[in-house]
Amino acid sequence: MDIKNIKIAVIGLGYVGLPLLVEFGKRYPTLGFDLNSERINSLKQQHDSTLELSSEELAEAEHSEYSDIPADLSTCNVFIVTVPTPVDHHKRPLLEPLQEASKTIAPYLKAGDLVIYESTVYPGASEEVCVLISARNIRFNPQ
Repeated sequence: MDIKNIKIAVIGLGYVGLPLLVEFGKRYPTLGFDLNSERINSLKQQHDSTLELSSEELAEAEHSEYSDIPADLSTCNVFIVTVPTPVDHHKRPLLEPLQEASKTIAPYLKAGDLVIYESTVYPGASEEVCVLISARNIRFNPQ
């Protein structure tokens, strides 16, 4: 992968994803993706309703954009998944957010793309759960 042709997608714009998007967006084309349309619209107006980042900090990410439309992920070649991993009442991780994020990005993965999971999971979860989901849902696009 050539760093000059990189386009990063940060999937999940919570307290981990949004600051990561801003830092990458200072230097590289970066797409912030979240299913919450209200959150996306607010961020497009440079307002973070969670107050993690100020409007000034959001404005520093001059190479970033925001979307809740999965097809917009098709232009990306680095995918950083930062969705939450809640736990149930037995303190077992609930992997549904990771599973859904994997299903969302799978159709847009191309040969040579990079996927990074930033969610807290047990050892092996990425390989046992996320990669299998992506493999089942991928539409291989050699480019």
